[in-house]
Amino acid sequence: MPTPPSQPAGPVLRRAVRRQRRTDRTAAELGESVVLAWSSLLANRMRSALTMLGVIIGIAAVIAMVTIGRGAQLQTENQLKSLGSNLIFVQSGATLGRSPASQGSGSATTLVWDDARAIAAAIPAVAQVAPMLSARGQVVLAERNTNISIVGTTPDFVGVRDFLPLTGRFFNEAELKQNARVAVLGQTVVDSLGSTPQGALDQQIRIRGESFTVIGTLEFKGTNSFRDQDDQVIIPLTTMANRIVGVNAQAGVSVDSISVSARSADSMEAAQAQITNLLRLRHRIVPPREDDFLIRSQADLVNASNSVAGVFTALLGGSAAISLLVGGIGIMNIMLVSVSERTREIGIRRAIGARSSDILRQFLIESTVLSLVGGVLGVALGVVASLLINAAFGWSAGVALDAVGLSLGFCLVIGVFFGAYPAGKAAKLDPITALRSD
Repeated sequence: MPTPPSQPAGPVLRRAVRRQRRTDRTAAELGESVVLAWSSLLANRMRSALTMLGVIIGIAAVIAMVTIGRGAQLQTENQLKSLGSNLIFVQSGATLGRSPASQGSGSATTLVWDDARAIAAAIPAVAQVAPMLSARGQVVLAERNTNISIVGTTPDFVGVRDFLPLTGRFFNEAELKQNARVAVLGQTVVDSLGSTPQGALDQQIRIRGESFTVIGTLEFKGTNSFRDQDDQVIIPLTTMANRIVGVNAQAGVSVDSISVSARSADSMEAAQAQITNLLRLRHRIVPPREDDFLIRSQADLVNASNSVAGVFTALLGGSAAISLLVGGIGIMNIMLVSVSERTREIGIRRAIGARSSDILRQFLIESTVLSLVGGVLGVALGVVASLLINAAFGWSAGVALDAVGLSLGFCLVIGVFFGAYPAGKAAKLDPITALRSD
């Protein structure tokens, strides 16, 4: 079978050679334009440096502000996770005063110890439950005293809130049943009383006039967005209800809140729904009556915190980005000055064959190089500032690499956008008029 005649290799080869020559010529012209732009910027070093200053500060500020926002967000997440793992918080509901306005969650005594026992016994998705009753009070050791948070709870508090003793031990079930006057101190309390974790053991402290024996101190937890977790004294719930608060509900021992640890992260949603249904049954709540308790999961708190931190980061980054726009205006201003100063040069180049597109490209490249050089210097300054911020606050947020990439891209846009008008003005100059200028 005869093969179809193939196209002669000569025309195809010539077209490929011409295409390659055009590509090489374009690349050579672009390289020459970049060299000319750099030479022009070096010829006015001080002016170029001052022009780039706005871009440098803007880029550095954007990177540093985003780092601060994300560092704060990461710190808040870590603080919330330090409360424990797979936590669900059940809080007493709100009371209504004489007006219909709510006085806020936790203002009513709607939860009792038996609610916590029922949650632990009836809900399989729950691992441990720790009811809590708290109040402020004066704690005295020898001649030192401090006003702190006094928390009454059960031995399950250690597992639920991941609060391990640093020295000594936590109280046990026998001491809980006996209304024992024993206490476990947080590290802030130890410091406020002028003692040490080891030295505080077996000391006698007075809480609202009652004498307690210190049997342990808790490991350091730090401050979260709610309060200082180390500024508290932990005592048995029975002792708290009978000796410190002295007020019990008719249905049993009143508690302010119940901390619940789910068996796994996947079972938290099921546990939250089961706790809600159980408490509604126990409290005889039927629609349209509202719940007299509030349930929030650890994930809810983390999401709310991340949402606030995200808005905070966006505001910081947006505020810093305004300086980038100011820097872009500075670039346009200096490029207009450059066009006015180089009018005769433009006329000569047009007279010897330069096209309007060549002049346009030349000035666009100059503004872009000016912006990108400022951007690179700004990134370097921003990275250094981010590392210093992380070191100063002890954060592990690192450098916001996406902010670095976005800032450099923004610099390219600024160089082209704010350089377009001066470049267009230069390209539209009449050669004869340009040559006549001084």
